Amino acid sequence: MTLGFRIHRRKASIDAAIANRFADLPVANVSDSMSRMTAAGSRLRPFYEAGRTMAGPALTVKVRPGDNLMLHKALDMAEGGDVIVVDAGGDLTNSIMGEIMAYIAQERNVAGIVIDGAIRDADEIRRCGLPVFAAGVTHRGPYKDGPGEINTTIAIDGMVIRPGDLILGDGDGVLCVPLEEAETVLAATEAKQAAEQKDIAAIRAGTIDRGWVDETLSARGCEFAD
Repeated sequence: MTLGFRIHRRKASIDAAIANRFADLPVANVSDSMSRMTAAGSRLRPFYEAGRTMAGPALTVKVRPGDNLMLHKALDMAEGGDVIVVDAGGDLTNSIMGEIMAYIAQERNVAGIVIDGAIRDADEIRRCGLPVFAAGVTHRGPYKDGPGEINTTIAIDGMVIRPGDLILGDGDGVLCVPLEEAETVLAATEAKQAAEQKDIAAIRAGTIDRGWVDETLSARGCEFAD
């Protein structure tokens, strides 16, 4: 097989039941439960009205900047619930997808698309409702010549994504949870979510304890001037 121009089979994938439980959790809380050390960069922004968290197994795609041949093939390969994640090198010169591909993805029950690159037809993509994250927008269309790879390990701003890893996205951005760590991260995030809901209830009841703020300032040697 030719390095850089090949299609692999996905050998493992996040369990759908686990992914569905993550869909009820904020990405920020998942990130906190991963020690705040993982991120796909702040450039990836949602182009849809984010509500419930996008969650599903990664179908990874690596393309030549400005070329979407392999994304077209990935759309044909996608299974229901997949999140297609495209490493397009962060280039914003040419778009990697537009409204037609978004509607194809919807018909295939794709859970979402993440592109480290540009899209076009942004208004129509927003209207269609498919969860789409991208680094930018341009009206200039893509080429369709290749090369590229499908179901290979990719990275976006240092965040490594392997085929089948869990991909999450909401209004705060995109996050990858390694397949083998997902259940541990899920348990920690659900516990954090429960604790936050308890805090919110205390805030609304007027019983929240804010003593930790002055305790921390004192412990760090902060002086209170007159």
